[in-house]
Amino acid sequence: MIAGYAQSGYSEEALRLFVDMKRDGERLNRSSFACALSTCAHIAALELGMQLHGRLVKAGYESGSFVGNALLLMYCKCGGIEEACSAFEEIMEKDIVSWNTMIAGYARHGFGKEALKIFESMKAAGVKPNDTTMVGVLSACSHAGLVDRGMEYFYSMTQDYGITANLQHYNCMVDLLGRAGRLDETQKLIRNMPFEPDAATWGALLGASRIHGNTKLAEMAAELIFEMEPENAGMYVLLSNLYAASGRWADVSKMRLKMRDTGVKKVPGCSWLEVQNKIHTFSVGDSCHPDRDKIYAYLEELDLKMKREGYVSSIKLILHDVDEEEKEHMLKYHSEKLAVAYGILSIPAGRPIRVMKNLRVCEDCHNAIKYISKIVGRLIILRDSNRFHHFREGSCSCGDYW
Repeated sequence: MIAGYAQSGYSEEALRLFVDMKRDGERLNRSSFACALSTCAHIAALELGMQLHGRLVKAGYESGSFVGNALLLMYCKCGGIEEACSAFEEIMEKDIVSWNTMIAGYARHGFGKEALKIFESMKAAGVKPNDTTMVGVLSACSHAGLVDRGMEYFYSMTQDYGITANLQHYNCMVDLLGRAGRLDETQKLIRNMPFEPDAATWGALLGASRIHGNTKLAEMAAELIFEMEPENAGMYVLLSNLYAASGRWADVSKMRLKMRDTGVKKVPGCSWLEVQNKIHTFSVGDSCHPDRDKIYAYLEELDLKMKREGYVSSIKLILHDVDEEEKEHMLKYHSEKLAVAYGILSIPAGRPIRVMKNLRVCEDCHNAIKYISKIVGRLIILRDSNRFHHFREGSCSCGDYW
């Protein structure tokens, strides 16, 4: 029942059953711990996951790969990459899942070189990489901008490990080359793929085109995505962002009309964080949180300090043709900024602030949080829909390569 609820997206119900199971005197076994940890990973409930970690240590289950892998995944998905590394070291007999989870975890957190070190250790331990391993390795290269290393791994993995590249591997390469601005090579790779490109392929190309300002290529990729997935709201927003950055407001309006005519609705952005086992959720311009006034006052204070440090709002990102002052106001209260401000006010100094967001973090918030991390001297970890960002002393683990 716990697994059924968890796999169906009913996370709170799954965890409630886990608590009821213990209260009713049932013995918690490896399966129940693994299911509960997977649920914590899904909703990024790190504090609860850490409590479960303590319980399974007492039960003597932490060293086995079955529970150890669930614990490892929970820490990776909840932003605790250092804790994940410790959990990884404690697994006595690491299987292929253990190695793959750690490689993918480092990759998603932006620590590409660390991911490749784990990969080399895996080979040294006599564990043969599989296709999932190579997806993690190529993703690590992509997120860290290690283009030459990524190409070397991609073109040698059949000979070295007997792995035939699948569509996921090719999509990693499209992302790798595209992010690096090598758009001609990216298009050539897509043309020569032994598979039909899917929406993820064209989505990677669209994202790269947006980063490097190639509107023509972005429009081509978007049209192909719309044919495959007409209800993919994210692609409409990506293309709209590109038009807005170029001041093409008529095209932004066309995108809005196309979304309306197709019945596509933009997913509202929201951010959340866990404080004392309670999840606090924020939306843009949130007025519902009980500490709203304190949060807004603190954001105003931070904004003044940031500007003194050189911060300038990225008003080009606003998809509305309004004056600059109004654009700046609209950016100031994005959900991730509200969540970060509340975290600083609520979480004791010395502890990381971990914020989750359901969409990709915007360029302005990414820039602002870098300044905030320097001003307040705190580690701020933000998980967006694509990856983790570790902000410390005014810089981000992604190296602004995202």
